[in-house]
Amino acid sequence: MSRIAYVNGRYLDQRLAEVNIEDRGYQFGDGIYEVVHLYNGRFIDEDRHLDRLERSLREIRLPMPVSRPALRHVLAEVARRNRVTEGLLYMQVTRGVARRDHAFPARSVPPALVVTVKRIAAYPTDVDRWAGACITLPDLRWARRDIKSINLLPNCLARQAAREQGAIEAILFDPDSGTVTEGAATNFWIVDEHGVIRTRHLDHVILPGCTRGALLAELEAAGIAFEERDFSIEEMRRAREAFLTSATSFVKPITRIDGAPVGDGEVGPVVRRLFEIFARHVKGDRRNAA
Repeated sequence: MSRIAYVNGRYLDQRLAEVNIEDRGYQFGDGIYEVVHLYNGRFIDEDRHLDRLERSLREIRLPMPVSRPALRHVLAEVARRNRVTEGLLYMQVTRGVARRDHAFPARSVPPALVVTVKRIAAYPTDVDRWAGACITLPDLRWARRDIKSINLLPNCLARQAAREQGAIEAILFDPDSGTVTEGAATNFWIVDEHGVIRTRHLDHVILPGCTRGALLAELEAAGIAFEERDFSIEEMRRAREAFLTSATSFVKPITRIDGAPVGDGEVGPVVRRLFEIFARHVKGDRRNAA
């Protein structure tokens, strides 16, 4: 069956879907995107993703292309038309089509909206097989990383560097302070040498991850202590455990960084528990507070 995309008000065979070459997303990366996990026909943390979409759009002075109820309908319809119940849904909003000029179009043009969906493998059940390795790299991205911009060239270069070294992610750090920021496409966490779960506080330096936010809410509900506090590369290297969160990584254990083991090089007990807690969150099981 052909994949169906939504492009500016039309549902089209994805092989035939097109955007104008003067779309500002293509010309300048002038747009915002979101990726939502679809599990058993249900969008996971949908409100968090739509809230973040609206916030990012406000930050770059771009209106929503349609109302939130209408957008929800489009997302559901794209999933339905593609018969996808386990997958990843991608939505992108750009400033639309206008003559190429760095400043915003002098005359208002409608924002462009594209939505696609793809199937993914079943939700992971084996936490040990889900684990991976990372490398570290200086963070060379722009200053407003809290905005989910489609302009992702530094992220792409970092992910490619990780792949070439047999890793799944690049952990980025401030080259001046040595403070860890986040992954190229994930939020990064450690269980520090004292056993404290830590991830960087929210500011303009990292993306406010929806999976990050959902996991923090689950930790609070379960009475599990954590800290939103900076940590250095040196603290990371002394950590007992480490893991990533994102809409595609869920809770992903990291057992090696730059070729060296994290802790004993195995999935630790804290990350093992968090993996189970988040799996219940995805599957709609509210027993996490127990």
